[in-house]
Amino acid sequence: MDKKLLMLTTAFVALATPAFAQNYDPALDAMSAEELLPLAQAEGTVTVYAFTSRIAAVEAAFEAAYPGIDMVSHDMSSTEQITRLKAEAAAGIASADVVYISDAPVVFAELLGPGLVTAYVPPRVVPLLDANEREPLLAQRLSTKVLMYNEEANPDGAPVSNLWELTTEDWTGRVIMVDPLQRGDYLDLMTEIVLRSDEMASAYEAQFGSPITLDDGVENAGQQFIVDLFENDLILVSSTDDVNAAVGALGQDNPPVGFTSYSDRRDNEDEGWALQVANDVVPSNGIIFPAVLGVSSTATHPAAARLAIDFLMGDDSETGGEGFKPFYVAGDYATRSDIVSHPDAVPLDQFSAWSIDPIATSNLRQEVGDLVLSLQ
Repeated sequence: MDKKLLMLTTAFVALATPAFAQNYDPALDAMSAEELLPLAQAEGTVTVYAFTSRIAAVEAAFEAAYPGIDMVSHDMSSTEQITRLKAEAAAGIASADVVYISDAPVVFAELLGPGLVTAYVPPRVVPLLDANEREPLLAQRLSTKVLMYNEEANPDGAPVSNLWELTTEDWTGRVIMVDPLQRGDYLDLMTEIVLRSDEMASAYEAQFGSPITLDDGVENAGQQFIVDLFENDLILVSSTDDVNAAVGALGQDNPPVGFTSYSDRRDNEDEGWALQVANDVVPSNGIIFPAVLGVSSTATHPAAARLAIDFLMGDDSETGGEGFKPFYVAGDYATRSDIVSHPDAVPLDQFSAWSIDPIATSNLRQEVGDLVLSLQ
């Protein structure tokens, strides 16, 4: 799979005119971590909004590496972050210093475009990243929303080989995912399915032996798949952990499958799960997308914000060191070219997920959301 995820045009870059805080100093962007450190220590704290609970481990490691700087982390979904940052901006509240977030189609349009978030790339990592991983925001890693199954109950591999199987009687009421209207990453997944309608049509014919016939009012094979999936009693839940527990819990005879994060396999032992990715499903097992970092345009601790972003990008070891350790797991893929893939992961060039195009996704997202709403 091509590592170049973001097929970006200058449209988003042109939108990104940041509303810098009054204390913004452009010289900070050129400083090394060593140069930022005394300034960050003088600021004393840094507040991070993050879309992952793993930020707690980053907080502990950051404070150990940089005594005297208090990292205050807030774990909230990307959807919650976007809502909160927009509300805080409207109210004139300066809270976040660092924004660590996914759902790039919305972030680029609604946070970066209006200037609520500004770009920062630590100078030391610039040569290690592709251009599309540096612009318009720094991509720290690649995350996923893909089809997962219970490998204890299916020791010979995934119980499905074609996404259209999920619309058949065998899988009625046995497919689970987070409500796409609650979590933007899952709406991005539904949108990508529609964008890949040609591939979905080919997969339909491969599964059923005849060309697809569309229902009245349905425009393409991707929309038809979503309609058929909902009509086959798709189960919607409120959190990824609910999906993981339902799919992955040990001791099940006939477990469901579900769309969730490949990296959640890291919790198998602790949670009593047997999650595994269905990588051989056609035409794809889901989506892969960037987790991005930016500085809040109202950051009151601008040096500490940049130091925290530098830390999150990992050190120069082959696994990224303490700053990247929480993300060095099977199912997450570092954007830095010098961090080796996790040994238990499907290699990135063999991973079957679709890479999202944030611009195309942004253009179609509302229409797909309306379709999902009509089916609930």
